[in-house]
Amino acid sequence: MDKKKKIKVKILRYDPGKGKKPYWKFYEPEVDSDATILDVLNEIHWNIDGALAYRRSCRSAICGSCAMKVNGSNILACETPLHRFKGKALKIEPLPGFRIIKDLVVDLDSFFEKMNRVKPYLLLDKPMPDKEFVQSPEEFERIREACVCILCGSCTSSCPSLWANDEYLGPAALLKAYRFIFDTRDDGAAERIDIVNDRNGIWRCHTIFNCMEACPKHIKITEYLSRLKIKAVENSI
Repeated sequence: MDKKKKIKVKILRYDPGKGKKPYWKFYEPEVDSDATILDVLNEIHWNIDGALAYRRSCRSAICGSCAMKVNGSNILACETPLHRFKGKALKIEPLPGFRIIKDLVVDLDSFFEKMNRVKPYLLLDKPMPDKEFVQSPEEFERIREACVCILCGSCTSSCPSLWANDEYLGPAALLKAYRFIFDTRDDGAAERIDIVNDRNGIWRCHTIFNCMEACPKHIKITEYLSRLKIKAVENSI
């Protein structure tokens, strides 16, 4: 078993019920050298400070619930190893751009409301098939990577356009719109394009690439949003 080592961690703490502003609290937990950021938080929560609040669930980089900001980057705590930070002290914060509920837990209601606004489900003008919709490998390839999104919010949280305008749909919702607009089984492309084709939609994206850097699934978000812009222009013409 790996020898445990003591590390330095500071976490942005906030409890609105106590009426204090967000503040930094310092810890020195002992963890294994192969620990993840989630292991570090668990060690603090279980053995040092049981009041620390954070989200976690699957521990498999699938649910997206443990997204947070560590040393300036949005990451998933469950899959990010401690050694990635090369012995540096850890600075752990909640995802930026969202209201803090408590400590590392943020309010994602607006995130999912915007997701619902683009109608993230098949819209059909035709009868459902008896068995399944058939797509060619080439047709599926256009949306395959966009389907990998786990709705962690890391991309949207990292977007400066959203920091400046909280009415912006954000990259996650727009990526979801792309996923269905370019799905050959769907009949709602024109309806969704009308939803995203405004100043708080696709045209608020300024191709900054923060979303791609933040995405834990390495989705080429900016590329797909560029295709969505072209589609919106073609639809207008």
